[in-house]
Amino acid sequence: QVQLVESGGGLVQAGGSLRLSCAASGRTFSTYTMGWFRQAPGKEREFVATISWLGQGTYYGDSVKGRFTISRANARNTLYLQMNSLKPEDTAVYYCAARAKGDMTTRQRAYDYWGQGTQVTVSS
Repeated sequence: QVQLVESGGGLVQAGGSLRLSCAASGRTFSTYTMGWFRQAPGKEREFVATISWLGQGTYYGDSVKGRFTISRANARNTLYLQMNSLKPEDTAVYYCAARAKGDMTTRQRAYDYWGQGTQVTVSS
């Protein structure tokens, strides 16, 4: 069992940057594949990025590729999402998720644990 708590969301102007954090409880964080997802108002939740358990592999959704960077600090039980060149269409609630077994995936149902989300709002 792992609990996830996101932080770092807020209001930012277009072109700005934010860094989201996801703090995980438990001693098995380093064995989990991790991911970020987001859900905009009136839309379905979508994949943003995923990272392997050692951090050597990453994969991004097309809409954030080249602007967002996912990383992790296993010694701190923390997942990060650095978001640069933000656009109004990036406005959403951002969720981190943990997958206990298996490789990186974009499929939401493959993740076992979810945080409560943090709001990111990008103004134009």
